[in-house]
Amino acid sequence: MDKLEALLDRLKARQRDLIMEAAQYDTMPADSTLKRIAELENVIAAVEAVAHEERGRRQR
Repeated sequence: MDKLEALLDRLKARQRDLIMEAAQYDTMPADSTLKRIAELENVIAAVEAVAHEERGRRQR
């Protein structure tokens, strides 16, 4: 579980960094940047789902 939480923290930090970098400019971020942010969101959701499942298994 600790490894999942650590991974989740790293993913969220990277996504936040990309968003903060994109916010520095007055233009729309590049499509590649938007895609990376969106892909990270999907991975974050997947890791959260696995973490939730693991918590449920441990409570049994």
